Amino acid sequence: MESFDWQGEYNRLNATYSTKEACPLIGITGNYGSETCTLAEGYYQSVLQAGGIPVIIPPRYITSDENNKDEHRDLTDLLDRLDGIIFSGGGDPNPLLFGEEPVRELHSMTPERDMQELLLVRLAYDRQLPMLGICKGIQMINAALGGTLYQDIHTQMEGVRIKHSQDQDRRYPSHNVRLEPGSMLQKLMGVASMPVNSFHHQACKEVAPCLRVCAVADDGVIEAVESNEYKSILGVQWHPETYTLRGCRDMMPLFEWLVGEAVEFQRAKRLHRRIVTLDSHCDTPMFFGKGIDFGSRDPKILVDLHKMAEGHLDASIMVAYLPQQERDEASLENATAKANQILTKIEEMVAAHCTAVDIAYTPDDIQRLKRAGKRAIMLGIENGYAIGKDIKNVEAFRRRGVVYMTLCHNGDNDICGSHRLNNGITPFGEQVIREMNRVGMMVDLSHASEASFFDALEISSLPIVCSHSSARALCDHSRNLTDEQLKALAKRGGVAQVTFYQGFLRTDGQANIQDAVEHLNHMVNVMGIEHVGIGTDFDGDGGVPGLASASELINFTRRLLRERYSEQQIEMIWGGNFLRVMEEVQRKGILKIRG
Repeated sequence: MESFDWQGEYNRLNATYSTKEACPLIGITGNYGSETCTLAEGYYQSVLQAGGIPVIIPPRYITSDENNKDEHRDLTDLLDRLDGIIFSGGGDPNPLLFGEEPVRELHSMTPERDMQELLLVRLAYDRQLPMLGICKGIQMINAALGGTLYQDIHTQMEGVRIKHSQDQDRRYPSHNVRLEPGSMLQKLMGVASMPVNSFHHQACKEVAPCLRVCAVADDGVIEAVESNEYKSILGVQWHPETYTLRGCRDMMPLFEWLVGEAVEFQRAKRLHRRIVTLDSHCDTPMFFGKGIDFGSRDPKILVDLHKMAEGHLDASIMVAYLPQQERDEASLENATAKANQILTKIEEMVAAHCTAVDIAYTPDDIQRLKRAGKRAIMLGIENGYAIGKDIKNVEAFRRRGVVYMTLCHNGDNDICGSHRLNNGITPFGEQVIREMNRVGMMVDLSHASEASFFDALEISSLPIVCSHSSARALCDHSRNLTDEQLKALAKRGGVAQVTFYQGFLRTDGQANIQDAVEHLNHMVNVMGIEHVGIGTDFDGDGGVPGLASASELINFTRRLLRERYSEQQIEMIWGGNFLRVMEEVQRKGILKIRG
């Protein structure tokens, strides 16, 4: 056996202190062996060569003990420590888990591994964890995300199959696959077709809604899938890890892609731990009448405690939204009462989950709650219709902790004209703005007309915000801000928060995360980095592919890192600018609200 100078290596490692950033942790699912966990060498060698640190996930990481209520928590804790994950090959998926009876051609199965991996895929998907599926791994990803599988392609698929041998030497190619033009995989590999070592008798049948086919064999068998939601998900039916063991680097781009995505994900997570992240406009209270549970991962809403944690969102301003209705005395009184009812329900929702979240009234409160490991909810009002014609309601709502009021919604009220018409601030509206300045409540001009916008800038003695508005130069909608408005807002020290509402990002086709980034870039170029932020409008019809809920907000940070924004600039975008204005308005107001 070749000697190894372990003492000399130990001394070398301790000769100098390294400050380099840690390599990303890549979990790899293990397989069952004879009373043990097994993993083919090619998997971890490929991760090492790509620059990652492999971590084996045993096939029974969680216990099957129904009395152990912490078993799934253990799995989420594991995922929260990983930066990427590989779902490795192995036996056949158990069809009983998908509501199917097994066909006679089925080979060996490992049901407990399958149950764990289905759960792992879903949890990793929720957390935006970069994923690579290999052979069985592609099938588990597809099935867990809503797709279906062939138990045996030779008997269940129509047409004639080429030979997808189970027994051929896995170090060498078995057949060719065609890569979908323009797919991420095609760009990654740089070829239109290539030979692969794909040995299997099972395959993806119907692809999950969140995935798309990116490679097929000549007989129509799906050989690779990738995300169609701008996420870091890729699955291949072949065995790229065996190429590594024979010294061939043809498949290393797959592992380098995963590790590269994991590095970016790791950096975004660490950045979110250091900075405050704030969403300046959220409409979740609109769903209070639909039996939502803020403490669970509720599919009816886009913002809950689980999704805030998964997307690494620290704080959200939840608004009491009021649609514009009649302006007679009775209707105005009802509007004020309705706003108070909604604010009370927000407070009750937060109180019901007080170990994990609390109401924040100031920027300092958000910082304090973050240090305590809690999320923060702030109170806002969308539509000044809530105060009716009684100026005293401004102070009353401020005393409740309301940090901003959007002067109008999609219709004129007694304060100002909305974007649908070009009426300006009324005499009563001028009083309202001055009163908001006096009590320390931010003036929000999203939804306002251009006339109202410029009137308010002249009236207000303090900076103004637009809590959820994008750039009209990129999407010609009256709800968006012109470059002239953006410049005027910045000149007065205000901020504009790019929103993720489809119709405010583009007028043709489906908007996506990149459209949101382009709006932000434009606003930065026009206003300067000190005057932009993020107001998602989640649960108010906000949300696009790549930014579909609060759980996906870390994807926006990853895009900002790709755009070469510095960490200091990202901190400003993610709430620093908005909270600076809030702090100034509250400091100069006479009311000092504390929780």
